[in-house]
Amino acid sequence: MLGRLLDLHGIESVILEARDHAYVEQRVRAGVLEQGTADLLGEIGVGERMRREGLVHHGVELRFGGRGHRIAFDELTGGRGITVYGQQEVVKDLIAARREAGGELLFEAEAVSAHGIDSERPSLRFRHGGRERELRCDVIAACDGFHGVCRDALPPGALRLYERDYAFGWLGILARVAPSSDELIYCHHDRGFALHSMRSPELTRLYLQCDAGEDLEAWPDERIWDELELRFAREGWELGRGPIIEKLIAPVRSFVAEPMQHGRMFLAGDAVHIVPPTGAKGLNLAVADVRVLADALARWFATGDGAPLAAYSDTCLRRVWRKQYFSSWMTSMLHRQPDDRDGFQARVQRAQLENVCSSRAAATMLAENYVGLERPDQGTPA
Repeated sequence: MLGRLLDLHGIESVILEARDHAYVEQRVRAGVLEQGTADLLGEIGVGERMRREGLVHHGVELRFGGRGHRIAFDELTGGRGITVYGQQEVVKDLIAARREAGGELLFEAEAVSAHGIDSERPSLRFRHGGRERELRCDVIAACDGFHGVCRDALPPGALRLYERDYAFGWLGILARVAPSSDELIYCHHDRGFALHSMRSPELTRLYLQCDAGEDLEAWPDERIWDELELRFAREGWELGRGPIIEKLIAPVRSFVAEPMQHGRMFLAGDAVHIVPPTGAKGLNLAVADVRVLADALARWFATGDGAPLAAYSDTCLRRVWRKQYFSSWMTSMLHRQPDDRDGFQARVQRAQLENVCSSRAAATMLAENYVGLERPDQGTPA
């Protein structure tokens, strides 16, 4: 995304990708695009397939106590909604645009390391096509994920880390079966949280709360489907079953590193913040980061004005912490708490859910945060 934005500003960039082309385009990950993210894809000329194949949703269901309650995004946010369109599909469209524009994109870049971050000409050293290379540049954008190399290249003490690990994980499956609902279902149950999502009219994405460190081998397909049916149970509603084509267990955690810049290195996306997946904010936060960064770089290269670039971290962190709040709030409201021995927290969660479903103000707060009703450069309501 950053490469595409820089292309449109006439700024040359090189993208180093550790994985191969097929892996990047096929790995199924996030799939919920905020209104602003979907709008941006259209603005930069890569939204045609999304508009044709993406699933536009104007609401979401909160299910608890065996009953469903719809939160109408369009009614609460002035007609806004979300688009379900897989991250791998967004990546395909961006790669196609990159190649059409002639931008340099190197897959299977190995042993990448960053150097001279505090200088005016930092560099990246890496191996590609069997030979060692060094790339000197004006700026390094660290978009290399939580396990990437760039954040660790910063001097000791350059960052302050904020972390929270949750005592549960998500068991996720991708099934070749039509979705059982037209919209996402967030389900609170005494046995744990469950989520019904989709990736296409033929593919359903489902998640179950499980214990942290759970062994995937302990979850054969039949057990997964039985548990999903139990948690989603509602009179008159049936969960469709189909072949499970992907199965994984992911940890649930929160992470923020401050500041998001040091010298000539600017960190974005999972390299600098992780949110619980409950609020569907990871992909959207990454897009918001690079939109701010691209605009700041364009100003700097065109006029020499470095003020927006110097303010990059502060600008993005206002939105990051707002989304950390929302994701944490959704997570605490919907998940069974393992240490809730007397059931007190479960009763509080039920009261929270009933309040969201009966109070227009509470429902509006959820809807505005979910669809992304804020300016990407400020993190405050538009």
